[in-house]
Amino acid sequence: MKRVYLILILFTSNLFSQQNVPDKYWINDDNFETSISGKDAFGDDNPVVIVEFWAKFNEKNCFADWDKIENAKYFRVDISQAPNAKKKYKIRMAPTLIIFKEGIKETVFKAGLDLMLKESTADIQSAIDEVNTASRF
Repeated sequence: MKRVYLILILFTSNLFSQQNVPDKYWINDDNFETSISGKDAFGDDNPVVIVEFWAKFNEKNCFADWDKIENAKYFRVDISQAPNAKKKYKIRMAPTLIIFKEGIKETVFKAGLDLMLKESTADIQSAIDEVNTASRF
């Protein structure tokens, strides 16, 4: 019976720990700078972009509420696929979330030594709202 519980726990933790992020949200070194600029192919601007630096070894602690973020574009980058961006932004922990405005780094949220983000989705949304509000002036 203990084995059944262990298998069930392992299965559910993997199921809920990593939300599937569609391919269109994944970026790498080839399209990183273009993606953080906040401009899209159709000329629509959303100058605030949030990028999650993600790592396979810590996928269970990913930023799972990416689809709840409002008033910003979201992208996820696998640090193994973006060594230049990892180096440029001095990414040491995954997950790390960076808020960009028009390609400029505004706010950084880093995982602690336990490899977990301490900030809530509300904290991150508040930072996005602050960057959006500041851009009005």
